[in-house]
Amino acid sequence: MARSTAGVGASVTRKEDDRLLRGRGQFVADIPVPGALEVAFVRSTVAHGRIRAIHVPDALTEKVFTAAHLADVKPIRAATALPGFKHSSEPILASEKVRYVGELVAICVAPTRAEAEDIAAAVVVDYEELPPVTDMLAAQEPGAPLVHEAWGDNVFIEIAVDADIEAVARTAPVVITREIRTARHCMFPMEGRGCFAYRDDRLGFLTLVTSTQMPHIVQTGLAHCLGVADSAIRVISPDVGGGFGYKGLLLREEVAVAWLAGRIGQTVRWLEDCREHLTANADCREHHYRITGYADRDGRLLALDCTASVDAGAYSVYPTSSALEASQIASLLPGPYDFQVYRCRATAVATNKCPILPYRGVARTGVCLAIEMIMDGIARETGLEPHEVRLRNLVRAEQMPFVNVVGKFFDRGDYPECMRQAAEAIGVDKIRERQRRGEPDGRLIGVGISIFCEQGALGTSVLAGWGRPVVPGYEQASARLTADGDVEIRVGTHSHGQGHETTFAQIAHEILGVDFDKIKILQGDTLYSPFSTGTYASRSIVMGGGAVAEASRALAERAKRIGAWLLQADPQDVGVEGGAVVGGSASVSLKEVAHAWYLQPQQLPPDVNPGGLEVTSGYRPGRDSGTFSYAAHAVVTAVDPETGLVELLDYVVVEDGGVLVNPMIVDGQIAGGTAQGIGTCLYEAMPFDAQGQPLASTLLDYVLPGSTEVPDIRILHMETPSPHTEFGVKGIGEGGAVGPPAAIVSAVNDALRPLGVAVYDLPLTPERILDAIERTHAPADQVA
Repeated sequence: MARSTAGVGASVTRKEDDRLLRGRGQFVADIPVPGALEVAFVRSTVAHGRIRAIHVPDALTEKVFTAAHLADVKPIRAATALPGFKHSSEPILASEKVRYVGELVAICVAPTRAEAEDIAAAVVVDYEELPPVTDMLAAQEPGAPLVHEAWGDNVFIEIAVDADIEAVARTAPVVITREIRTARHCMFPMEGRGCFAYRDDRLGFLTLVTSTQMPHIVQTGLAHCLGVADSAIRVISPDVGGGFGYKGLLLREEVAVAWLAGRIGQTVRWLEDCREHLTANADCREHHYRITGYADRDGRLLALDCTASVDAGAYSVYPTSSALEASQIASLLPGPYDFQVYRCRATAVATNKCPILPYRGVARTGVCLAIEMIMDGIARETGLEPHEVRLRNLVRAEQMPFVNVVGKFFDRGDYPECMRQAAEAIGVDKIRERQRRGEPDGRLIGVGISIFCEQGALGTSVLAGWGRPVVPGYEQASARLTADGDVEIRVGTHSHGQGHETTFAQIAHEILGVDFDKIKILQGDTLYSPFSTGTYASRSIVMGGGAVAEASRALAERAKRIGAWLLQADPQDVGVEGGAVVGGSASVSLKEVAHAWYLQPQQLPPDVNPGGLEVTSGYRPGRDSGTFSYAAHAVVTAVDPETGLVELLDYVVVEDGGVLVNPMIVDGQIAGGTAQGIGTCLYEAMPFDAQGQPLASTLLDYVLPGSTEVPDIRILHMETPSPHTEFGVKGIGEGGAVGPPAAIVSAVNDALRPLGVAVYDLPLTPERILDAIERTHAPADQVA
């Protein structure tokens, strides 16, 4: 049978794009809500302080709500069972104390947003300012101001992996130490956060319409905070204009808006603006590493020792908790390398900043940078090409399946081949020749490379051990054959740009053969979608796609039995293909099968399944410890030593995501993630002053990469199917954002090598590069 042009493996144009590119998407702010009241929040203007009093003008008391009004609302509490974790309760509105600039203090409501903001401006909060702690290293020092006094320190949790490093350290001929700091920055999806809520008296729900990645998690968390049953809450998430982790939690604003709608009996809406996003929600990527690698003279890594800190902000978010990032550092730092001795201490530190969230890549971007800088150091010390050092240390294809130094189970892959393809595609030998010739404009050319693995689609066996309040189990999907022979698929995962309406339809088409355009994917409503922990951690195509496949097969089996009866054939002798039940030379369309079930039941077999043509099936991979996709990023940079400006001249990604359901969508995911990684490396940072005040409040101050900053990205694919998943797919949604900082820093330092300069902190701004050049060449007595 000829391969379908719309099934698994086809680059089908995305279903979503027809409406999204024509401006017909339906995001939260697009939904008409006649008569809705608008909300603006009074937010803390200090990073650390006690609230002495909140003064509300007498004329506005009916329009302003403070913590006293929400006395029966429970705080958000992200519990985890990990030993030693210190819990924080995040009040919906601050009452006694504020812990970061932008924390919610009061709700102001009015017919328009402008009026609500005017009301918020009229509310005066009297603070007793306290000394803030804004640096994750200083926060760990004795005597540092305490974010949560009851703890006695500022440590959420410390994750430790122990080994006898000293034995290796005494004899290793090559020792490389690096200190690296990455900047806190914003996620900045195209659509900000936003929600509205109303009482649905007909159906008996308090309904929250919100831009979220995980509707069911929001439902569960919201019900807990409001003290009602889950069944009393309905969460609808329409089109979502990007998430990246920024919408993968229960928000204070969601609880506040839902509570207010229930209290006053009117629809209430809040839409985040750019200033709120920047000043109150710079919530990702702030790490610090002190890392040492020990190697032999042949460039083989013998041991790795690291002390890492994560600036986790003031509170632990629901459901991931502030333990996630530090846990990921400790478990992911070894990357795809084969070595035997590893020690790491990773600490999640509380500071007077907003809570950290798991941004696309979740710690991988930082750990990839850290270990790849060690690899570069080994290469420089041993006189080997950086990609050659990596080849000598990567786990080999013949070692698969492979269990690494921290017990991660690598399913299948050829990491050295990925590295070889990247080095060849970027043309390392040609770049070396170009470096020897020099550039007419005086710029310095460098080539850099990085490689990483992306453990995605983590299941019960992994996440149950993290002690999370909600642990994923069997992902479910419902499939229904409609009366006219179309197919409806209901899923609990939710797309925020990944193209689920397309890829899930491709999977259903692969199994049922129904016309691709007649398959509808329904998502984002807790009323009709199966329970799911949502879309995150590159899980949806593995878990959600697997569930769609299982449901489609179950539906095919139901249809097959009816079709066999209509054909007067044995069910064992027929199959479903091309949208029909086929037996020998005869066939009956699925539309005819549906017609019999819905409209002409007298035609049905006597033993027909009374469940009809609607099924719900669950899926979990046979081994649910995660899939391991991987990629190598290679880049050529030009650095101007006079200005510090960096230009990306060429960029190559070699990616192995297993079997690709839709290669075009995968390329889009990789390109988009790479653009974000370029922003992380070269541009994005939210600076804070010593008082914890964010110093970028508009896009004039905060730089995002645009089309002129992102080069054409050449994407090459390898295909090593996962042995544990439907069709051999792997999760790849986050990987594009992981590799760029390590590759670009490697390339910049390669360019600066003739000057004896190396820079490791992010972002690599021109000022930082010029400062490093100046410090390297200044007389010793002039270097501070």
